[in-house]
Amino acid sequence: MASTADHSGATILSGRLQRSPYFEADMHIQISGQQIDIGDALRAHVADKLNTGVGKYFDQSLDATVAFSRDGEGYACTAKVHVFSGLTLFAEARAVDIYASFDQTAERMEKRLRRHKSRIKAHKGRAPAEDTAAQYTVIDAEADLPDDHAEPPGQSAVIAEAPATVATLRVGDAVMRLDLSGAPVLMFRNAGHGGLNVVYRRPDGHIGWIDPAFDPKPA
Repeated sequence: MASTADHSGATILSGRLQRSPYFEADMHIQISGQQIDIGDALRAHVADKLNTGVGKYFDQSLDATVAFSRDGEGYACTAKVHVFSGLTLFAEARAVDIYASFDQTAERMEKRLRRHKSRIKAHKGRAPAEDTAAQYTVIDAEADLPDDHAEPPGQSAVIAEAPATVATLRVGDAVMRLDLSGAPVLMFRNAGHGGLNVVYRRPDGHIGWIDPAFDPKPA
């Protein structure tokens, strides 16, 4: 396992996994701490746990970032693993001990991956669907917006803008992406009929699915 440091002081670890029951993957891991000295032992612990717990599900090169920060008397850890276009695996956790904050983060990732193991394996070798270009805009919730919703919001109400994509997915794949990413909502184009659909995380923990194309049979 090779180790280098970039100009920001973050440590980048890379290496090929040993043979696993699933796949073999190259994983490049960038580890950083906000006003925290990340020692070699913690870096090795992060790399080993990500390699054995996450990397075994994939056979392509993976890019991961792990960030630590202070959280009151304890520590917060956030981890992201870019899996393939349109899907980034995300998890976070907080704990009194810095090792425990990462271990809980990794366990949440692994739990989600286990739920979708068969779908992840089925995705291997599948031709990627065409994505639709979109725009992602963050609007100030307290700004005064025009009454006519056909008009765009004033520039003062727009906090940020970024390009985005709407993927064409089966409903099950959309649920998988929502779960793995930790996002609250996901818009996608239904591969079955081409219409726009939404899946979202309900307060009770279940996943909601909105399909405007649904046409119930008359009673």
